[in-house]
Amino acid sequence: MPDVVVIGAGVVGAACAYYAARAGLDVVVVDRGPVAGGTTGAGEGNILVSDKEPGPELDLALLSNRLWRDLAGAETGDGPGNGSGKAAGGFEFEAKGGLVVAETDEVLEALTGLAAAQGVEHVLAGPGELHDYEPHLARGFAGGVFYPQDAQVHPMLAAAGLIRRGAERFGHGALMLRTGVTVTGFVRRGGRIAGVTTDQGEILAGAVVNAAGTWGGQVAALAGVHVPILPRRGFILVTEPLAGPLVRHKVYTAAYVTAVASDSAGLETSAVVESTPSGPVLIGASRERVGFDRTVSIPVLERLARQAVELFPALADHRAIRAYCGFRPYCPDHLPVIGEDPRVRGLYHACGHEGAGIGLAPATGHLIARLLAGLRPELDLTPFRPDRFAEEAS
Repeated sequence: MPDVVVIGAGVVGAACAYYAARAGLDVVVVDRGPVAGGTTGAGEGNILVSDKEPGPELDLALLSNRLWRDLAGAETGDGPGNGSGKAAGGFEFEAKGGLVVAETDEVLEALTGLAAAQGVEHVLAGPGELHDYEPHLARGFAGGVFYPQDAQVHPMLAAAGLIRRGAERFGHGALMLRTGVTVTGFVRRGGRIAGVTTDQGEILAGAVVNAAGTWGGQVAALAGVHVPILPRRGFILVTEPLAGPLVRHKVYTAAYVTAVASDSAGLETSAVVESTPSGPVLIGASRERVGFDRTVSIPVLERLARQAVELFPALADHRAIRAYCGFRPYCPDHLPVIGEDPRVRGLYHACGHEGAGIGLAPATGHLIARLLAGLRPELDLTPFRPDRFAEEAS
């Protein structure tokens, strides 16, 4: 019998499984689809500190940033994060840094105020200095802030890599993966969770981790507890491969920070542009709460393309070859749900990260693993408590 069942083979579930196996626990990961088949596979791979307000999520992001660099450096042997900005770790980790640009002096003042309050490493860039970072950036911006710690990974490679590393490095049978298995309920014994029921039978375990991402609320409901996670749809455009490095860093407008923190259910878009090691440029980001509707919205894609060209006019000479959408797991207070559920012993949650799950995955997995092993977590998990939300009216 395994010590832990992890529900969800996205990057957060993979990180929970990896760190639990590293802590000496036997783990089974189950997913109704393939590895990274949900939100992870539709992500850009953001590892950001730049868009986090001061507080618990920024603390989580800083821990996770360090862990991502450790993971990348451990694979290459070049030290934390490789330091070079080159793809590393087997999952295209790039310590490229992020440049946030402001359209007006007023926006720049707010942006620099946020950077000062965050207390993280940053460099202020005046309008004449922006092109030292991005030579192809459009003219006319009031200035910006460069965040050296911002980075990027290939999200699907990261999820698969963490599961593979956990299985290969921490003893035979310490981490097992079962895809195509749908969780239908929970096994209870002695007043606590003792495993899961699936469409292929029971899997007994000492504890269960709900890392089901956008579907985390539905999994919680199977245990009879309320965790209000809703889908927030987003589209990404992908260009044809470019011959040269048109975009050097992760570049976005200050409006992106506002969109991330917004509670609106309506459509919001803000320019986010970045290159990838294989050549294509990724263009985002949109947000809207429309349930699990996957209908392609041409007006949204047109808006994303227009905003990207406003940032980098040279993109107008290149084709967008495809687009995809995913569903971010949105919580009303914009904080993830991390920790043991005091309402149901033996059930742990690691979900609700919205668009930051890829960046926050290692810290989440590390903290969950410490709880599972009976150790004190490095961060205060009170802000992420699963029972912090009001129960639904019956």
